[in-house]
Amino acid sequence: MENDKNAKKLQKNGNRKASYRVFLNDMLDGSFLTKDVMRRNAWLMLMMVGLIIIYISNHYAVIMQLSEMDSLQKELTEAKYEALTRTSDLMRESRQSFIQDLMTQKGLTLEVSKTPPYTIAKEIEVK
Repeated sequence: MENDKNAKKLQKNGNRKASYRVFLNDMLDGSFLTKDVMRRNAWLMLMMVGLIIIYISNHYAVIMQLSEMDSLQKELTEAKYEALTRTSDLMRESRQSFIQDLMTQKGLTLEVSKTPPYTIAKEIEVK
């Protein structure tokens, strides 16, 4: 009984090896393309190859867009820091104390007004 089981296993393994060899020979000499199964599924395989090509090209385009977005994001961050620096410099230079120090350095004899500015109100006629 065990001999029969072992014989069947050996026969199956032998058939598998033979079928692999036949398949490999068919692949190498190109005769698998003439088989009925290949002829019936040729359009399916062409469609699969086309979809794979589209997938790869789409993936490449997405990677390129992500790298461009990353570089633009870095550029935006640098521009924000530059704008913040410029704004703080302008705020410092427009302070009254900074202007007074600048006037004394230049030797100007201007003084800060002690009286507040006057507001002149003018009525606007609506026509």
